[in-house]
Amino acid sequence: MSHDHAHDHAGTATRTRLLTAIGIIGAFLVVQVVGGLLSGSLALLADAGHMASDLLGLIVALVAALVAARPATDRQTYGFRRFEVFGALVNGVILTVVAVSVAWGAIGRLVAGGEGEAHEVQGLPMLVVAVVGLLANIAAMLVLRAGASTSINLRGAYLEVLGDTVGSALVIAAAIVILTTGWDAADPIASLAIAALILPRAIVLLRDVMHVLSESAPADTDVAEIREHLLGAPGVVAVHDVHVWQITSGQPVFTAHVEVDPEVFASGRAGALLDELGGCLSAHFDVEHSTIQLEPAGRADQEHASHR
Repeated sequence: MSHDHAHDHAGTATRTRLLTAIGIIGAFLVVQVVGGLLSGSLALLADAGHMASDLLGLIVALVAALVAARPATDRQTYGFRRFEVFGALVNGVILTVVAVSVAWGAIGRLVAGGEGEAHEVQGLPMLVVAVVGLLANIAAMLVLRAGASTSINLRGAYLEVLGDTVGSALVIAAAIVILTTGWDAADPIASLAIAALILPRAIVLLRDVMHVLSESAPADTDVAEIREHLLGAPGVVAVHDVHVWQITSGQPVFTAHVEVDPEVFASGRAGALLDELGGCLSAHFDVEHSTIQLEPAGRADQEHASHR
């Protein structure tokens, strides 16, 4: 299967997963908000806020996936796949805002409780809604999980739903504590735990986004190993000006200047050598787009001299 067909298939699957997850999360969000208001549970409303961020994040991810599917143009020569990274960036920011907001509200309620102004929480409706929310989140998480390892955009959406799944479990635990002991402080404490789970994932996602946008080499790429691999090809004497970066997650790009023996040009083997090097990069390092400039041996010294 060609890379274009593979990306088309992966893009269609991504959009289908996102649409399914949007339907699941969107259908339950209203139920969770109403349940939070009726029960007076900050943890449930915090989880609803997280779910709302999930829904917004999923919509952003879907829009990014739709834009990323557009073909390359003379202006966007690599296509629009980097919009997936921008979608992940928006999701990371949303997660951060939700975490800070939830933590602030929980601390405020704990302080009010310490001053004798405890907020009464209805444990039973809180428990029922949280259980349904857990089931909805698990369903959405299973839908998104298959593509999370190959798309940074889908990974951001998956992480949001995964965190909300854990959040629903915490709300269930808090509801059980309130029902069995009457200790309403379990509600804001669960909210703080939800915030503590959200923030580290947001930081990790934003870190991955910055790696792509700063054009760092992919974390699993060893540039020295690639250079050594190319040097092992017959006729190659030196490799310099090596650059490896990503358009989006799972789509590395490689460029390099490769010095070769004069015999390679004299015998007309330049084309065959380029095919061999490109095949090596694709087979061993999963680099689908590589640009290699063949040069006669010693060319690097002349280039460096011209730049002085």
